[in-house]
Amino acid sequence: MTLDNQNESLLSQSANNIRNKDFTLSLNKAINSAKKNLLSKQSNDGHWVYELEADCTIPAEYILMNHFTGEIDNDKEEKIAEYLRAQQNEEGGWSLYTGGNFDLSCSVKVYFALKLIGDEPHEEHMIRAKTMILNHGGAAMCNVFTRITMALFGQVPWRATPFIPAEVIILPKWFPFHINKVSYWSRTVMVPLFVLCTMKPKASNPRGIDIRELFITPPEDELNYFKVTTPLKRAFLVLDRFGRLAEKLVPKFIRQYSIRKCEQWFLARMNEKHGIGGIFPAMVNVYESLVVLGYPKSDPKRKLARQAIDSLLKDNGTSMYCQPCMSPIWDTALVSHALIETENEKNTTTEIKNALDWLKERQLSNEPGDWRIQKPELAGGGWAFQYSNYYYPDLDDTSVVAWAMHRTKKNIYSKSIDRAANWVAGMQSRNGGFGSFDTDNTHYYLNEIPFADHGALLDPPTADVTGRAIALLSLADVEMYEKQINSAIEYLKTEQEENGSWFGRWGTNYIYGTWSVLTALEIAGQDPQQDYIRKAVKYLVSTQNDDGGWGESNDSYYPPKIHRPFKSTAFQTAWVLLSLLASREEKNPSVKKAVNFLLSTQLSNGQWYDNSFTAPGFPRVFYLKYHGYSKYFPLWALARYRNILEK
Repeated sequence: MTLDNQNESLLSQSANNIRNKDFTLSLNKAINSAKKNLLSKQSNDGHWVYELEADCTIPAEYILMNHFTGEIDNDKEEKIAEYLRAQQNEEGGWSLYTGGNFDLSCSVKVYFALKLIGDEPHEEHMIRAKTMILNHGGAAMCNVFTRITMALFGQVPWRATPFIPAEVIILPKWFPFHINKVSYWSRTVMVPLFVLCTMKPKASNPRGIDIRELFITPPEDELNYFKVTTPLKRAFLVLDRFGRLAEKLVPKFIRQYSIRKCEQWFLARMNEKHGIGGIFPAMVNVYESLVVLGYPKSDPKRKLARQAIDSLLKDNGTSMYCQPCMSPIWDTALVSHALIETENEKNTTTEIKNALDWLKERQLSNEPGDWRIQKPELAGGGWAFQYSNYYYPDLDDTSVVAWAMHRTKKNIYSKSIDRAANWVAGMQSRNGGFGSFDTDNTHYYLNEIPFADHGALLDPPTADVTGRAIALLSLADVEMYEKQINSAIEYLKTEQEENGSWFGRWGTNYIYGTWSVLTALEIAGQDPQQDYIRKAVKYLVSTQNDDGGWGESNDSYYPPKIHRPFKSTAFQTAWVLLSLLASREEKNPSVKKAVNFLLSTQLSNGQWYDNSFTAPGFPRVFYLKYHGYSKYFPLWALARYRNILEK
């Protein structure tokens, strides 16, 4: 080598060293800034909770509830109206998520809510909304939940709604439909709804508002409220009509007994000030049922039910919206993972310890729960999603919390981890997968009943929850749970999509599902060179955007269910980055591009900003925006990348 060539080589190495040094400084700065921001949001007792925003359906339903009961709060409602108006699309309607298409049911509810508040039909934004609604078939074409609301307000006849009498609560377990054959969220929503649909009350509606202008055919003349798409749906509709005819034959004492059984069922699950199931739709149905059943405002149960609902309101000064629920357990667990990653699992800071201690205190044990119906001999050990939801712990939260505890290597959490793993293992479904709240909740024919036009009546096993369960069981005791782990991995292999991805039930969508699986497979010790893992890696790399990030639209949940590209988001980029790192792809050029995307899009306050909705509540029905996702997932991914580089 000549002297010139030697000098050129040395200069090149020097430049690379400078670039690498600058990159390392940028990486460390980004991690430290994001970490500082997270720590500043920690509550005094150790937990984190970020806003959980849904589409406009939820705040609209809050308004409708107030006018159903006659409890109008003008100040709150005007703030909610400001929020609803601001979310209207340019074409005049409302979507279920940022960038989504017009949604008829959501738009009808919002229009109705705004009109109840005082917006006049001749105002420009109301005219645009009405035009869009009529262009999409009018209010008669709304989903079941919306038609039930309209029936309560006398806007459609009760024949526009499914026949769901209170007597459903006393059907025997062997009957094709039983309340314990559907998901927890369906149970908590349906049982108080049985009361409302049986008693058929009429909303107080003090201002006498109607929305007849949203119907093409007068609602009393409309004959096509139910779409027949399958032979099974047709059969259920026949049964529905038969039930309506037979209703007159039901003895009065049976009717009264059934209503009382419904009342007893939801009163037992009231969850004190946190509300039944910790979810807004169920809370509203319970509150309205209490009003219809004659509970006065002074009754403690009614007060608690109302308190639970109002606690979900998020006041932003000039506007306000209603959250569908709260996510403190989930947020705290995921923030803990991100912070643990920044410490390289070598040091448990006071902040991390306080967070995990807070979580430890909220582990469930001997509390009653609907999951015990299927598993009466199984010891408790789960965590719920909300501050309190003791009837309904979920496997996802439980696995993520116990996983975080395990990473600290602290003996003080050993019993909590063991209890959690035992409970999760005991909740495995027969096909090897894991659902969120129940086991073997796979009565798929029930999604064909008239009530289930949302297609989310059940809680079957899913790839994302199964991945998390595998991670926990592998960490807790890989030998003890070897059978469960192997069965779950085989389930995942059968669930893999043709393109290599996995469907994400609780996050958007194939990116989320694939992240959930690949990170679990690493913990389970699966060889990343296996064909099915390489296939998943290929899918992820192939979907990277030109800017180095990843994005996927909630359109992916609509038929045909395939990955639908979207603008890059910080949280989805973080999921992919964690996935690739779990698959030993740290030297893949896509990884460096992803890291640079996160570094370049970080704000000066250490956060990342995404206005995108991050998850489905119920696919195609309502969607969620976890405000914390863009705060802690990028930090977790960047810190994980740094740790691998330093090894």
